[in-house]
Amino acid sequence: MDPEKGVFNLLLPFLLLRVCTSTDTITPNQSIKDGDLLVSNGETFALGFFSPENSNRRYVGIWYNKISEQTVVWVANREKPINGPSGVLFLNQDGNLAIYDNSQNITHWDTNLSVAETGTNTSTFYSARLMDSGNFVLFQGDTVSDVVWQSFDHPTNTMLPHMKLGLDLRTGLDRILTSWKSRDDPGVGQYSYRVEPSGSPQLVLYNGSVRVWRSTPVWIENEMSGSPNTTYWFLFNASYIDNQDEVSTVYTLINNSIASTKFVDESGSIQMVSWLGRWVRFYSVPEDQCDNYRRCGVYGDCDSNNGREFECTCLPGYEPRSTDEWYLQDASGGCVKKRQALAMCGNGDGFVKIAKAKMPDTSKALVWKNLSMQECKEKCLRNCSCTAYVVGGRGICITWYGNLMDVRRFPDGGQDLYVRVDAIELAQYLKKSRSLNGKKVAILVASVVLTSFLIISFVCWLVMKKRRKYGGFDNQDNDQENIELTIFEIDSIARATNNFSDTYKIGEGGFGSVYKGQLSIGKESKDIAVKRLSKNSTQGLKEFKNEVILIAKLQHRNLVRLLGCCIHGEERILVYEYMPNGSLDSSIFGLPSQLSTFACLHNLYLTNTSRVGMIKVVLRIMFHQAGLERAQNKLLTWRMRLDIIMGIARGVLYLHQDSRLRIIHRDLKASNILLDSEMNPKISDFGLARAFEGDHCSEKTKRVIGTYGYMSPEYAIDGLFSTKSDVFSFGVIVLEIISGKKNRQFQHPDHDLNLLGHAWNLWTKGKASELLDSLMEHSSPMSNVLRCIQIGLLCVQKCPEDRPSMSSVVLMFVSESVMLPQPQQPGFHTERSSKETHDRSPAQTQSSSSINEVTMTQLEAR
Repeated sequence: MDPEKGVFNLLLPFLLLRVCTSTDTITPNQSIKDGDLLVSNGETFALGFFSPENSNRRYVGIWYNKISEQTVVWVANREKPINGPSGVLFLNQDGNLAIYDNSQNITHWDTNLSVAETGTNTSTFYSARLMDSGNFVLFQGDTVSDVVWQSFDHPTNTMLPHMKLGLDLRTGLDRILTSWKSRDDPGVGQYSYRVEPSGSPQLVLYNGSVRVWRSTPVWIENEMSGSPNTTYWFLFNASYIDNQDEVSTVYTLINNSIASTKFVDESGSIQMVSWLGRWVRFYSVPEDQCDNYRRCGVYGDCDSNNGREFECTCLPGYEPRSTDEWYLQDASGGCVKKRQALAMCGNGDGFVKIAKAKMPDTSKALVWKNLSMQECKEKCLRNCSCTAYVVGGRGICITWYGNLMDVRRFPDGGQDLYVRVDAIELAQYLKKSRSLNGKKVAILVASVVLTSFLIISFVCWLVMKKRRKYGGFDNQDNDQENIELTIFEIDSIARATNNFSDTYKIGEGGFGSVYKGQLSIGKESKDIAVKRLSKNSTQGLKEFKNEVILIAKLQHRNLVRLLGCCIHGEERILVYEYMPNGSLDSSIFGLPSQLSTFACLHNLYLTNTSRVGMIKVVLRIMFHQAGLERAQNKLLTWRMRLDIIMGIARGVLYLHQDSRLRIIHRDLKASNILLDSEMNPKISDFGLARAFEGDHCSEKTKRVIGTYGYMSPEYAIDGLFSTKSDVFSFGVIVLEIISGKKNRQFQHPDHDLNLLGHAWNLWTKGKASELLDSLMEHSSPMSNVLRCIQIGLLCVQKCPEDRPSMSSVVLMFVSESVMLPQPQQPGFHTERSSKETHDRSPAQTQSSSSINEVTMTQLEAR
């Protein structure tokens, strides 16, 4: 008789007792059949049978229970699926978990514990529990400490928080991640990710037996900064264990309410993702050519941002082994010493610094603790086999012996790597350094002379100030750091825009006209957006200077990138990266405004008697017809709108909290949100922004500048602005995106409230769903819509202290477990007069003045 079949028949009466979906534990008298679930105590994870996409094969797996998109994080029988719903998971008589196929009477998987591991005492009580961490644990005994097996020790492609990755030196257990074969086959794929314990342990990604990518040492994140990708460390804490028992790494979550994982996908990419209504990727490697292991060979140096066609060079003191191969952009042969006959030990040799570098392969490196920079240098210098060293925080010193492999440069982050060179190379380097120092002295002398000249010029300017207008930047601010910004020639800007041709014009605002152009920057030809200060602009030199200084310092994926500027005579020009999808207002309000413009142009065409003028008008009509088609093609889905809201929120949070200075934008509005080719939002127009240092984040002004419909009450009336003023503007944008209506121009047949008042009325009546854009009614999860409306209303509350901070707003969006308070009445809730609502002309809508009770406030609304 088949022993497996006999065991199964013996246990069959017990297996008929099915596990109900409310339990998290299996005992010997229970089982999980296909269709049943184990659910962890906190309902975070579920375990049961599942089928991948495009497959009928059945596997036992663990996935997130509350996430709508089924995300499997562990698979038991990944190599032996069951064909059909005939499987059952149970505890057999040996205390092992097993998956049995009723239709074929075959065991497809078990925990494979020997009798010695599970014990021979038949009275021992066994149980298996699905923990809220996602760990499936087999216990022997009555206490939770009696663990004999756990899924965390046998990961598949996913690393969950609190799961260890690495080697148990006592048992030889090696916890590694292995990719799925494909999206519809969870079998063991060709990619693996593991801790390599030799030398200074590091994490390595393999394709079969070939290294694809490696990390800096696994302890780097705790001791030193060795990676340019720091965004994800705001979500994760990493720790490293290296003792006589194990070499492993583990990570935990800073915010446990946000589901986050690390996994190896079937294409060979390591990714870290978090669930923010959808899976958002925060980190992914390999990212570029230089991430590929030994891309530039031994002693090679890879820099994907070096501005050259080929990213590979040799480290100082080395040259290509084969110049022919390097000419063909094949650096696999690596580099060799320039002077093979010259000994590199005790003959005047030394070290050359490589800044912002990824450490070389550390499998043959040694780590020394409590050493100063000089002590680390001397330790390497005394050993003729030492080829390089790195010094980090807390007195950590790493020295390399033998070949240096897999060095690359980062644009930011990385380490200062000191490479050993011979006396000739060192002398050349020192000569170059002295030359640079000589240049610095010359620059210093020139600077003193220039400063003296500027002081004299400044005094003259003060004398002449009332007689003539000064045409450049003034010296009133003393606190600005040196700003690395490209200065473009006026001729190149003119060529890029066809001499500022109307056909190149893509917009117009308070600053002036905006043109699309194409400009050669380095070796690339880039599409650019050119903002040209109008002579009649309501914004002047102060706003121009403010934008240049502020935005040049800011770097964030949701802020528009300033490429440079141009100052020529009275010309003031800003050059930005081009956003192919235009501004947010053109996407959510674009179609009505396009129709209005088209109608006006059509009337102009009918009344124009000039043939040349008629041709120009016809051309403009054609351009606006094309704009209509683009507007129709850019219809925003609910998912896109939510992603845009989240992107704006992260950009404002960066300004308020994470940038070097605390920035208050003061002019957040839909037209100042630009959309790139992937519809990612980028905040623009920093001409009115104000920067603060430290905890100071509010101010009062007599010159209120902003845009009607987006200004907060305390700013528009009393000139008080703070981070909460931006929160108010953000809330207006949220409600506009949801409704597809402008706050200022909103009209309703039953009342004369603006959009904020209308949204508040609907909310108090329990009819908030009616606010949703009619185009989205059948494609939006209403619970998400209502939550977004509630967050928008919280942001536009009348009192600033009632509004949430932007960090709280982001948390409200990303975590549904955060309870939202009930919003209070919004600002500007009172009804507008009939005359104000219906009779105001566009010109009157664009400009007005306000007098408050304390003093006259100069109000420059746009």
